[in-house]
Amino acid sequence: MKRQTTFWLTALAAAMLGGCALPAVGPDYQAPELSLPSTWMVRPADNTASAGQPSNALASLAKWWRQLQDPQLDHLIDEALAGSLDLQLAQARLRQARAGRDQAISGLFPTVTASGVATRSKTADVIAPTSTRTVYDAGFDAAWEIDIFGGTRRGIEAATADQQASEASLNNARVSLVAEVAQNYIELRAYQQRLEIAQRNLASQTETLQITEWRYQAGLVGSSDVEQAKTNREQTRAGIPDLEVGLTAAENRLAVLLGKNPGSLHEQLKAQKPLPALPASVAAGIPSDVLRQRPDLVAAERTLAAETARVGQKLAKRFPSLKLGESFGWQAYSLSALGTAGTLARAVTGTLAATLFDGGNLRSAVEIQSAVQEQALISYQKSVLLALEEVENGLKSYAVGRERVDARRGAAEAARNAAQLARNMYQSGLADFQKVLETERTLLSAEDNLSVAEAGMRTSLVKLYKALGGGWEQGKDVAAETGKEKS
Repeated sequence: MKRQTTFWLTALAAAMLGGCALPAVGPDYQAPELSLPSTWMVRPADNTASAGQPSNALASLAKWWRQLQDPQLDHLIDEALAGSLDLQLAQARLRQARAGRDQAISGLFPTVTASGVATRSKTADVIAPTSTRTVYDAGFDAAWEIDIFGGTRRGIEAATADQQASEASLNNARVSLVAEVAQNYIELRAYQQRLEIAQRNLASQTETLQITEWRYQAGLVGSSDVEQAKTNREQTRAGIPDLEVGLTAAENRLAVLLGKNPGSLHEQLKAQKPLPALPASVAAGIPSDVLRQRPDLVAAERTLAAETARVGQKLAKRFPSLKLGESFGWQAYSLSALGTAGTLARAVTGTLAATLFDGGNLRSAVEIQSAVQEQALISYQKSVLLALEEVENGLKSYAVGRERVDARRGAAEAARNAAQLARNMYQSGLADFQKVLETERTLLSAEDNLSVAEAGMRTSLVKLYKALGGGWEQGKDVAAETGKEKS
């Protein structure tokens, strides 16, 4: 027992030496300093909150879709968060990262194994004709590599950052999922609206064709008017299948996003409903908020931290390593004798090893990891710039969207009036048929453009919320919230 005590005291002293006396080799990570603007360049429109609002204005981003006041959209997003295969994939990756961190931490502790062996041997007859015996061994082995230069500690640091990056990636998957569900839902409602516009215009053009046929039968117009009316109607009818295809594609995409079979949402979504409402204001916060709110930037920054720690992990391999080991057990010629006096066997080992020459292999490994770290830094800096660009573009697109909608609404109203006047004048013989055709085509185009503009403004809002990092709640474990995470 005295020897065992000596071994563990030596191991403890070595651990204290490695953990306290010597700092881990390699660079200590510090978050890069970025030069960010204080405010957004784009001045928001009247329906957008000031870009210079305090950062707590971003609290509404966690569940921004609630502001659209569409219960069916709320229900679809809740279903997607519970059944999305993309989220399940991200959750599995997070479990892998957590297990990797646990595995890295295990390197700080000794490895203890137990074994039992029975060996039966017979000596050659020319040496000892009757020498046959069985030897029984049972015991424990302990091995410990002391983390003198911090290679294991750097590995834990890297694994912890990897876990945090995976958590951020899970949140980013949530942000993307919510935005994609909202975009496809808006697209579906827009296709329904455009389809209704096309069908309404088709009915109007069919009525115009009937009027033209009656006037032709009465000898008031020529057959060319009838053919032109047919052409106008058939062109409108030819555009309907494309709208139906787009409607079906949006519906099927929504089903897949929810983790369901295509077509499974048809009954639920077939009834036409208006587009979601627009919020009274949108809080954009300030540019520095984006670094905290966007989980993809958090993931990129944590990846940089992990790659920085791995530089030290690689560098530690160039320094000597200290390994301690001990084994103790019992040896006897019979199983019943194990553990009795005189059967105890012990061994203590200590190995100090260093690589003297490897042709530059370890040095090259450090250089390779340093280059990987530099790539991670550049990727993070680029991601930040792209995020700022997306927000600026989103603010601009949403700010001008209302002007576009107002203009197209006015154009559609004027086109409806012009089409009605042209039909009345044609029936009264005060205008030729070409005027009717032109106003009907203009009306269809104006109403369709209005529908596209209204849907586009809502899509711009969704993209803006996504660019701001909306769709997840800071401090909440999404994996645990959805019940998919395993402890």
